[in-house]
Order: sequence, then C-alpha cells, then structure tokens
Amino acid sequence: MSADMAHPKASAVAPADGAAAPDDDLALRLSRRPRPGRWLAVLAAALFAVWIAYTVIVNPHLHWDIVAQYQFDGVILRGLWVTVQLTLVSMALGVVIGVVVAVMQLSDSPVLRFTAGAYTWFFRGTPLLVQLIFWFNLALLFPVISIGVPFDGPKLISWQSNQVITGFVAALLGLSINEGAYMAEIVRAGIGSVDPGQREAGASLGMSNRQILFRVVLPQAMRVIVPPFGNQFISMLKTTSLVSVIAGSDLMTVSQHLYLANFEVVALLLVASLWYLVLTTIASIGQHAVERRYSPGAAPPLRRRILADLRPGRAERKGATA
Repeated sequence: MSADMAHPKASAVAPADGAAAPDDDLALRLSRRPRPGRWLAVLAAALFAVWIAYTVIVNPHLHWDIVAQYQFDGVILRGLWVTVQLTLVSMALGVVIGVVVAVMQLSDSPVLRFTAGAYTWFFRGTPLLVQLIFWFNLALLFPVISIGVPFDGPKLISWQSNQVITGFVAALLGLSINEGAYMAEIVRAGIGSVDPGQREAGASLGMSNRQILFRVVLPQAMRVIVPPFGNQFISMLKTTSLVSVIAGSDLMTVSQHLYLANFEVVALLLVASLWYLVLTTIASIGQHAVERRYSPGAAPPLRRRILADLRPGRAERKGATA
C-alpha cells in the first residue's frame, strides 16, 4: 500500500506550493491583549511630571536668576572641588582598609578575625554623623598627638590636635574609616564567591598567599565587587554633604555660608543639588562602563583580538598578505 493511500487525510490537507501553513495563519491572527491600565498609568505619570515641571518653573519663590548667578560662582566651584577630593581620597582609603580587613576576616587567626569583626561592628553600627563630630573634637580627648614610645615613654615628635585635625582632615578620617567597614564586607563577599579550587590551583603553581590573593582571587572577585562598589561611590558623593556640620569647606558647607548671608536658601540648595546630580550622573556612567567590563562573558580587548585572529580563514589571509 502506498503512502498516499495510507494517509488520505494528510494528503487532503497538505497546502499547495506557496500557500501558508495552518500554523502560520494561526500565528498571524495572534495579537496582544489590550492593557488599558498601563495606558492610564502612563498618562497619569506624564501629567504628573508635566505638572511638577510647570510648578517648579513658574513658581515665583524659586529665584532662577539667583541659581544661574551662583551655579558657576568661584566659591561654589571651590566647594565642589573639595567634595570631589573628599570622595576620591575617602574611597581610595576605604578600599585599602576594606581589603585589609576582609583578608583579616578570612584569616585562620582568631585574633585577626575578632579584630576585623569588632572594627566592622563598631563603625557600621554607629552613625556617620556621630563619627564626624567625634573626629572633629578629637582634641577634647587627645589635646596633643605624639609619636614615640607608648605607655608614657619619651616622645619623638608632637603636634597640637587643634592644628592637625582641621575640618577637612576630620572629614577625611570619618568618611574613609566608615567606608572601610562597608568595603570590608563587600570585598569579603567577593572573595567568598571565588571557587576554592582557584586558590588550590595557584598554590600548586608555587604562588605565595599574597600572589594568589592579588593575581588569582581578587581579579575574579571583581565581578561581584564592582556593582556594590559603584553604589558606595555614588553614596559617598552625597554623604560628603554631612561634612557641613564640621565646616569641611565642601559644596554643602559653602552653600550654607552663602544662603546664611543673602537668605536665598532655596536657590542655593538648588545650586548644590544640581551639582550633586551632575557628579552622580558621571559616576553612574562610569559604573555602568566598569560593570560591562567585568560582566560574565566579557572578553578583554587583547583576548578579543586573539580570538579574531584565530577565526577560520583569518590566519590564512594574514599569511598571504605577509
């Protein structure tokens, strides 16, 4: 018996050449369900945004001429530079402290683990504002800062605390030490995400513990460390505004000094807010670029060039050209 006679129904429904199959006709008839709720939400959000923009722009109590006058004022720009300095230096010191404390937390020594745990417990458990005020008033506890033999031994050199602990130095100490406690937890989580076999592989090659940490473990842990580090950096940009309570000469401090002199409180706060938005936007762009660099599957530029050279036919063409 032939195939056509065995399956008469199949041959009867077979489409002619060029005709669409039944499945294709069904796929063409599919359509999305109407979602009136989504369109209403979009319309409500758009109307609310327009209303907010209109209210801010036409509000007579918002002196936009004052905002434009002080946006690039020399005093504001100097405060902006201090904010950038505090952010960069505090984050750099915080990263160094965080790496050291994270390694101590992962150490086999119970003394090192306890010390690192006590550090993170204290500085994450107390408010940053309290820490800033404490560092600024360190002279009340230690009027003189000395270097020498401990336990009331001879001193090699001494300074008056009021002369050393300025507003900028106190801000730097408070921000960096506090940030080190948070970075320690971030680095510890990143190191813990690396497979232990990577350490064993490094040890089998004769690497020291330091070489394994900086050449094997940390480069692989960057994929986990970078996203929260970017968030911490952006948070640090805004947290520097707390330095205004100890007169740290940052952006918020100089803005306060200006509006206390001319009583343009809202206008000067808008000036500071616009600069903070600019800084955080730049930091966010940098964060996304670094995250793409360390994202899973992202090959380094050198590796991409090597892989491109190894494509079929590429090597032959290069040899023929040579």
